[in-house]
Amino acid sequence: MSLPDLPDLPDGRGWVLLLALLLLWTLGAHNRITALKAAVLAAWQQVDSALQARGQALSVLLGAVTGPLATEAAALDAVTQAQAQVQAAADAVRRAPVAADAVVDLGKADAVLGAVLVRLLALVEQQPALLGDPTVAEALKTLRESPARLAFARQMFNEAGAAYNAATSQFPTRLLGGVLRFGRAGRL
Repeated sequence: MSLPDLPDLPDGRGWVLLLALLLLWTLGAHNRITALKAAVLAAWQQVDSALQARGQALSVLLGAVTGPLATEAAALDAVTQAQAQVQAAADAVRRAPVAADAVVDLGKADAVLGAVLVRLLALVEQQPALLGDPTVAEALKTLRESPARLAFARQMFNEAGAAYNAATSQFPTRLLGGVLRFGRAGRL
């Protein structure tokens, strides 16, 4: 394969022009991917905020029900362990929001928490004395609102990640992927 003939410009200016265009394109591609990565980070911050609010409400609820639900220690421990896994996975995503593996791990940990949280909420709702406690009532309200808030934040995160992935997989930008360390964003 031979290189195309460049217009005859004095002193090899054709090659300089071609090199300048390539450099400007590379800079533009990098800036575009950086902006899309920033959008993923901004969307992650909304997910993280919702996860932290749910985690705080869950911590308050667990503190309030540990005594009255002492016979259900296995359910309480399962929720505590699942929340710890979500927190660890969220910490990993916080360090690298475009790391697909970390995002997948967070999704799995969150699914486990959702499953064990259903049992805890059912146990709490069977205790009228607990439902009358304002601390428990506020924590329950936050926990009931968190799925909708998380769903919206996840949707924004997934859309930002999809835009990022589309941009990094387009030719010729994908040629820069290895050099500029463009990762693949995961989906929640």
